[in-house]
Amino acid sequence: MIQSENLWKSIKVMRYFITGHTGFKGAWYALQLHLQGHEVFGFALDPLKNGIFESARVKDLLTGDVRGDVRDSNLLKNSIKDVNPDIVVHMAAQPLVSLSYQNPSETFEVNVGGTLNLLNACLQAPAIKSIAVVTTDKVYMNIGEKRAFVEEDPLGLGDPYSTSKAMADLLVQSWMKDVTVTPVVILRAGNVLGGGDVSPNRLIPDLVRSVRESTPALLRNPNAVRPWQHVLDCLFGYQKAIDWSVSQRENLILNFGPDFNEYRTVGEVAKKYFSIANKGSLEITRDAFPKEAEYLTLDSSKARTLLNWSDKLDLDQTLKETESWYRNQDQSLDMQTVSINQIQAFYSK
Repeated sequence: MIQSENLWKSIKVMRYFITGHTGFKGAWYALQLHLQGHEVFGFALDPLKNGIFESARVKDLLTGDVRGDVRDSNLLKNSIKDVNPDIVVHMAAQPLVSLSYQNPSETFEVNVGGTLNLLNACLQAPAIKSIAVVTTDKVYMNIGEKRAFVEEDPLGLGDPYSTSKAMADLLVQSWMKDVTVTPVVILRAGNVLGGGDVSPNRLIPDLVRSVRESTPALLRNPNAVRPWQHVLDCLFGYQKAIDWSVSQRENLILNFGPDFNEYRTVGEVAKKYFSIANKGSLEITRDAFPKEAEYLTLDSSKARTLLNWSDKLDLDQTLKETESWYRNQDQSLDMQTVSINQIQAFYSK
């Protein structure tokens, strides 16, 4: 087991309650917290098949695991009340832009209503020392300026997913200003990469399927620029922000994204991944798809200064670690061991 001081100077071993722990980012976070020695309780829907949660057998390492929908306010409230956690991390969401167009009602119900349910439930657990809510880089009002967003930029109207997350972000800001005395952290990150993501209409899962099936990967917007970052770099920042909030007993809003020199287009990332895999081909699709922002990046100067945080992995290393995870999965290796080894290697840097 990794000792917490070997990862970062954590305040002490704590009891964590994570919503969305069966998802890509949530499963990596649950695994990481377990390796620190924390008690980890999860509340989420069933995981997607062959993703990180299932493949790395994350459930076996949890202290508690509840299958539930954040729209079920009573189940969520009772679950948090029963655990009475030290830290609550809200990751559960409808996270896909494409699905938000197909089912906007569900997107708003989950992302806004589910967040409100979570905040209400936390009022029933007096032990909570910090509440962390994960939103997204897409909360910002994007009018096409080619500059990185800072935390003080206005939030805005966009596709149903982006709008729902902006509404949730504003809800949390209002809550931490006028309702709760518990410190609240808002965490905004961009396009997070790593092994075990199997969500539809995401770049890396699409590239992995292309490699496995020997079919072209369809790119909708190859010239779009995004803040690409390894999932462990993102989670490292989240944890430092939560620890800071607990120690200072203050609210916090932070961006977490890569260095400016790591910005790349979708097409560049795809070509780099296929070069590492030594296999794969691309095809630009002309199918109708709702418009996406051409340029979306984050300025993370505040996190770097306040938390002394920065990425450990550049984009090339990120893609190599990601491709290695899927290749090991294809070779039927023990993916819990593979995932733990990647975490250990990351924090040894």
